[in-house]
This record gives sequence, structure tokens and C-alpha cells, in this order.
Amino acid sequence: MNDLRVVRSRRVVTPDGVAPAAIHIAGGTIVAVARWDDVPAGAHLDDVGELAVLPGVVDTHVHLNEPGRTEWEGFATATRAAAAGGITTLVDMPLNSIPPTTTREALAAKRGAARGQCAVDVGFWGGVVPGNTGELAGMVVDGVRGFKCFLIDSGVAEFGWVGERELRPAMGILAGLGAPLLVHAEVAGPIDSAAAAVAGADPRRYATYLASRPPAAEELAIALVTRLCRDTAARTHIVHHSAASALPQLRAARAEGLPLSAETCPHYLRFTAETIPDGATAFKCAPPIRDHANREALWQALAEGVLELVASDHSPCTPALKAMEAGDFVAAWGGIAGLQLALPVVWTEASRRGHTLVEIVRWMCAAPARLAGLAGTKGAIAAGADADLCVFADQETVTVTPALVRHRHAVTPYTGAVLTGRVHATYLRGHRVFDGQDVDGGRGRLI
Repeated sequence: MNDLRVVRSRRVVTPDGVAPAAIHIAGGTIVAVARWDDVPAGAHLDDVGELAVLPGVVDTHVHLNEPGRTEWEGFATATRAAAAGGITTLVDMPLNSIPPTTTREALAAKRGAARGQCAVDVGFWGGVVPGNTGELAGMVVDGVRGFKCFLIDSGVAEFGWVGERELRPAMGILAGLGAPLLVHAEVAGPIDSAAAAVAGADPRRYATYLASRPPAAEELAIALVTRLCRDTAARTHIVHHSAASALPQLRAARAEGLPLSAETCPHYLRFTAETIPDGATAFKCAPPIRDHANREALWQALAEGVLELVASDHSPCTPALKAMEAGDFVAAWGGIAGLQLALPVVWTEASRRGHTLVEIVRWMCAAPARLAGLAGTKGAIAAGADADLCVFADQETVTVTPALVRHRHAVTPYTGAVLTGRVHATYLRGHRVFDGQDVDGGRGRLI
């Protein structure tokens, strides 16, 4: 019994609810979720009292940027930040690294760059770009969890965007492979039209940027993707959904039984356009943060299950690329850094609206694990699953300061925020990889 570890709490969040329990761990796996007082003789006991124990968070939307743009982020810094945020599994997006993950060779380079650097487990999405349909099956063999595409300029030249002509055959291939397609759902037409309307407007005003990415761009993109999902039966997922006006389409697709799902992000669930200061380019992302009514509609859709999960869309860059001194929303890189803070941000807003930790686990652990094909090993506290745990003080508050942030750059719109919820410890396969200030940086595996 000396190799048995028991983590117990009066509040363990399992698929059956919240209850006192003792989690028995051996060989990195949960072997039993037992009564609170069931601690075998000789077992190593970690009793966390009344702190909540959640499954490790699974974040399926993270830009790690290595190799090629490690000055933006990297495996070591991002996975360290993830561990501090209660996240035990990341799935890396295929763009912003050089080369992008669009070929078998590039995937091998990505895995080579990651090896030995990761504090948590890391999987990889491949990319669908013009001309790479011949690579898709091989990348699945090599281990990608699925594929990401853009229906509009991605912002980096090496990751091209696709239209229906390229997307239809790719989705047919992915349907046969059983691999999901993740879609950045904006199209160019409405954005090109909006460009004329905002030409000459003050680039420091958030309203200028917001007007440049109208909801119609998301509406038309989701209409296209829904039609192709229906025609090809490919498992399809809308990433970082922002526009409430497109939610009826997602509801209709769900009612029709199409294999179409969607996520939203912590920043869309917390911030509103009305409160973003002019010149505050740390808030720039695409699609943009919209108004108060839009935010509340996203919360309602999440509660209904129309939006199935929450992922960070951690998309950092260097401070210079954020054009912070000029405060220029037009020139700034569009992406929000918030990986480490995703759990407390969502919990802060969810608890204000009467949601529970059971729902947090559904949105941030179980559903992302399903999307990435990891259900059964990740995303739940259950016998047979990896012993990935987050010890969470859901009543404690924390103030976000630059010193707190473990990302490569402490540029985040959450600076100064007082959040509810503090991660006390993170376990990866039964080993503590975060314990206050202590991080074990080498235990992560490549999935």
C-alpha cells in the first residue's frame, strides 16, 4: 500500500455531484473514489479539508507558439502557467508557431520542441489550409486530436484561410477519419464592408475596433459551416464564439441533431464593450468582446448547453506587438493572454449568476475532454481516469498583479482584477505539479 496516495476532501466534484470522498491513486491513475474515511493503512494521505477538489481543467484552445515564435510564449512558460491555474491538459493550436502544424513533418518538429519542457500534458491540433488535404490522414496517425481552420485571414501569412471550395473536401476526409474540425467562424465579406465605415476613425477608441468586426461576420460563417456539417457529417466545432445574434443558428443545429458544437471564452463571459477603456489594447481579440446584453446571452446559452464548453483562447504576443504605448487597436495584435486565470475568471462570473462547481467541471473539464477525444482519461474524477486534480479554494479572492502571472509576458486585461477562487494545488497523474509557488516542470507528457 506504500505506493497508494489518497487525496481527500469534504467537497469532491465527481460526475455524481459534490460530496465527501477519498480519491485513491496508484500508478498515476484513480483506482477508486471511496468514502471520505476510507484511507488504507500505509497510504500517503493529502487531506485538503473543505477545499474543493475538481478534475484538472482541460483547455483545448491554447496558442503555445513554439517553435518559431517562442518570444511570444513557449511550452515551458505556458505549461507552468497552466499548472498554476489548475489546468492539467492543454491542446495546442496549429498556428503562430513556425512552421505551423499543417504537415506530418511540422507536427514532428512541434513535438520535438515540446519534449521535456512541459509541466502538464499537451496534445496538438493540426491545421486545414489550402493544399494540405493529403496530409490530414497521416497527421491523425501521428496523433493530432483534430484540425483547426480559418474562414478569414488568420493574421499570420504561413497559415492560410479556406473557403467552401477547400473546406468541403477536407470535411469529407475528416468525417471518414473521425477527427473534429475546429472553425474560426468569421468571414471576410461583412468585415471588408465595415472597413469603409470605420476608415479615418480614431484607432485608439475601442468602438472603432468593435465596429470593424460586425456580428454578421460570425452569422454568415456559422451558416456556411452548418450547411457543410449537414452535407458531410463531419464533427464540427465553433471556437471562441462571440456574437449572440448567431446563437439561434447554433440552437437550430443542436435541435436538428447535427454534430456541431461551440465554445466561448472567459473574456467574453467577463468583459463588456462598454467598460473597455480607449487605448487598452490588451482587450483586443477576434471576434471582439461585445456589449453587456451580448455577454448575458452567452451566459444563457452556456447554461442551456447551446455553448458546450469554455476554453481560454490564450493567444499571447510580445508587449510591442500589442501597441500598448500608442493604444492603437487597429495596429495591435489581436489575442488575449489569460491561460492561468481562466478558472477563477469563469468561477467569479459563474458564481455571481448562481452557477455551481458541477457546471464549471462540465464546461471546463468534461466537455473539452470529449472534444479532444480524451473522455475516460481526462476531465472527470472517476475510477480509471488519470489522477489529474485541482484543489480549489472557491471562496478565496486573489488580485491579479504582474508578479502573479506566469505566462512569458504579464500583458493581460485581467491586471488589477479581484477574482474569486484560488488554486492551492494541481496534481498531474497523482504528482503535485503546483503547490503554491512550487512547480514541477518536467512531468507533462505529449498526448
